[in-house]
Amino acid sequence: MGKINQYLTFRLDQEQYAVSVYSVREVLEYVPITRLPQTAAYMKGVINLRGMGIPVIDLRIKFGMPEVPVTKDTSIIVLDIKSREGLLIIGALADSVQEVIELEDQEIEAAPRFGHNLAVEYIQGIGKKDGKFIIILDMDKILSTDEVVNLSQIETRLEQEAVPTETR
Repeated sequence: MGKINQYLTFRLDQEQYAVSVYSVREVLEYVPITRLPQTAAYMKGVINLRGMGIPVIDLRIKFGMPEVPVTKDTSIIVLDIKSREGLLIIGALADSVQEVIELEDQEIEAAPRFGHNLAVEYIQGIGKKDGKFIIILDMDKILSTDEVVNLSQIETRLEQEAVPTETR
């Protein structure tokens, strides 16, 4: 028997994706997102999470999928992303969040190679559960270093703006 891994599953378009539960802080119902000027198209803006500004990305746009309207199932997955710049907390939009599943190591295949397709770097593996494939994402690799630096700067700016002016 192999090692058992736990993943939070969610949908984008008709595909099922998963992220390690160890990188998930929480799952939120959709809340309005404050748009930030001059940011990448996939950068939807920021949300207020208990007084802390959290940048939110749209995984559909990041993966080249068409944008869709928000529905009652739209969720924000709050994630801890490890980068060279340290820990970054981001929200990721998902069409819907499904469930937490367990997969043994032997139920996970390596990401297939498609020549020079960089998107494969985002994929940690392909899980098989109940006859269906689940694309397991490596959230730490989804954002390039430049994107992480930009998100870190946004987080820092939001933290500074949250400090009352008397203490600055």
